Amino acid sequence: MQKTFSMEIAGRKLTVETGKLAQLANGSALIRYGDTVVLSTATASAAPREGIDFFPLSVDYEERLYAVGKIPGGFIKREGKPSEKAILTSRVIDRPLRPLFPKDLRNDVAIVNTVLSVDQDNSPEIAALLGSSIALSISDIPFKGPVGGVILGLIDGEVIINPNEKQREESQMYITLAGTRDKIVMIEAGANEVPDEMILDAIKKGHDEIKRIVEFIDEIVKEIGKPKFEYESAEVPEEIFSAVKEFAYDRMREAVLAVDKQVRDDNITALTTEATEHFAEIFPEMESVIKEAMYKLEKKVVREYILEEGKRVDGRRLDEIRPLSAEVGLLPRVHGSGLFSRGQTQVLSSVTLGAMGDVQILDGIDPEETKRYMHHYNFPGYSVGEAKTSRGPGRREIGHGALAERALEPVIPREEEFPYTIRVVSEVLMSNGSTSQGSVCGSTLALMDAGVPIKKPVAGISAGLVVDENNPDRFVTFMDIQGIEDFFGDMDFKVAGTKDGITAIQVDIKVDGLTEEIIKQAFELTRNGRLHIIDNVLLKAIPEPRKEMSRYAPKIISTSINPDKIREVIGPGGKMINKIIDETGVKIDINDDGKVYIFSSDSEAGKRALTMIEGIAKDIEPGQVFMGKVMRVTSFGAFVEFLPGKEGLVHISKLDKKRVEKVEDVVNVGDQILVKVMEIDKQGRINLSRKDAMEGEGDNKNS
Repeated sequence: MQKTFSMEIAGRKLTVETGKLAQLANGSALIRYGDTVVLSTATASAAPREGIDFFPLSVDYEERLYAVGKIPGGFIKREGKPSEKAILTSRVIDRPLRPLFPKDLRNDVAIVNTVLSVDQDNSPEIAALLGSSIALSISDIPFKGPVGGVILGLIDGEVIINPNEKQREESQMYITLAGTRDKIVMIEAGANEVPDEMILDAIKKGHDEIKRIVEFIDEIVKEIGKPKFEYESAEVPEEIFSAVKEFAYDRMREAVLAVDKQVRDDNITALTTEATEHFAEIFPEMESVIKEAMYKLEKKVVREYILEEGKRVDGRRLDEIRPLSAEVGLLPRVHGSGLFSRGQTQVLSSVTLGAMGDVQILDGIDPEETKRYMHHYNFPGYSVGEAKTSRGPGRREIGHGALAERALEPVIPREEEFPYTIRVVSEVLMSNGSTSQGSVCGSTLALMDAGVPIKKPVAGISAGLVVDENNPDRFVTFMDIQGIEDFFGDMDFKVAGTKDGITAIQVDIKVDGLTEEIIKQAFELTRNGRLHIIDNVLLKAIPEPRKEMSRYAPKIISTSINPDKIREVIGPGGKMINKIIDETGVKIDINDDGKVYIFSSDSEAGKRALTMIEGIAKDIEPGQVFMGKVMRVTSFGAFVEFLPGKEGLVHISKLDKKRVEKVEDVVNVGDQILVKVMEIDKQGRINLSRKDAMEGEGDNKNS
């Protein structure tokens, strides 16, 4: 039966339509927010795949370019693999939903959001997040939702809920916030150095709106929600866990205590092997369950150390950062490089500077068409001691690169100040916790080493959390989580920023949400951490951006020409500008306003290209003197190119001070001669004189 439900969010109507489309999915909903339309579906398998030992949840956000009236670029003319924006949106939807599924569920669950129509004032990302929550909540799939979500902007100190397109352009922050009725389950933020306290206040206001949305979804569930299906629990049987705990508990407490990740992993592997062999006869054909029980025991031990004893497995205090180090200028030929290490997390970042023509072209449903600053992140297997081949960037790599990009974007100089395309690549060399924030720190170093005049250094660090499973009001937060604390803890709260404010946040959780007090403590920890890293590590490695760029970086010469002359500089079919590029080897970008950028690693070639461009663009006036090249010889004179693409005639009577019988007696094709502009007739033809130029040879010439 078709049903329609409506509410108002940020002064715009949100409509949910059910019972009409995609009825073979376990749950489906069509979301209309303004003219934005998204179809959200949730589907589950009838039973788990055999041997699966994790919860196989997939979340997709599928952009259709017809939604904004575009035909895809390229040869194929249909949508291919997801855009980076689509992947990032999928991750934003995944993160708040995943913790709310039962921990012992192993059935495949697929959530698909198809963007059918886009109104740029009404976010399709939020429509998809709400649609996913509704589709799951009304389905028979076990889910502890619903979840609500909003976008938070900040204009003139005022928090804006779901800002429209114009407001997003003016906003000092862009926070995607998701939560249940009682807690926050996801924060994804980019901000222009917004103070921690202001963001915390915005989160409170956003949560108030989320509570209204959750109440709205609850009403939908009451009316059309299906009973949740029964499933086979994948929980380790209590009998087996108790036996494993009795056998290995004390030795597990010893095994996890190590500063070195590899030593700890070796200890646990050896103990797990011993336990598997020990229980082989007691619990036959249960090897995988024994290993799962050992994993569960390891998690219990690590959490107990933190929660009960205020102790971490590597011996640190709860607010202590691992040893830090930073270097710059490691790679001689790249334009800038920085190495940042925090314990056994190590990231090498490199900067490449390019012409403005090197910007990334975007083909998506957003109005943004190009990207001038790019940050890419690579995570090879050797960084965690695994022998595996590279398969290219996955969702995690794309997400971490985007987070670092968002963190640094507010300090990147504007095009007018620094007319370069900037690409940063972070190579994770060792990974033991929060490599994305290590990438932020390494990239700050690399940008400064490259001479990019960033406004301020940016640092990032993460905070962790362990919540008492028997008493949710009892918890411990701690700074600078390492891998084992990420695996077994309840939160990875990543915050990047300058000394003056936050530039990016990303929060991953495994519990059913975060209270205001937990978020407040996480902000305090990460602020202290990033200030320490900036003052004591980054600025000691390189106090300010280098005044001079690498000699291998392209140099820029800029000039402005009359926009009406752009056509002449380019020439028919690009003939003139291509000629300049071929002769000088430079790159040239020309803006519609007449701003010209010349890029070259050879300064002399750049100056030559500048002279040629300015010569074409300048207005020719009688009396100007140029050095020109003889292009053709006739019986009545010589045609001389005195500027690229500009020729004039030197009549035989104007070739010399004395009488000339034959043109070839004075000049031949290819000769360089000095000429003076004598006249420009009504048809634009230019008459030149070598004789008059010779008379004023002592004067300054134009070229």
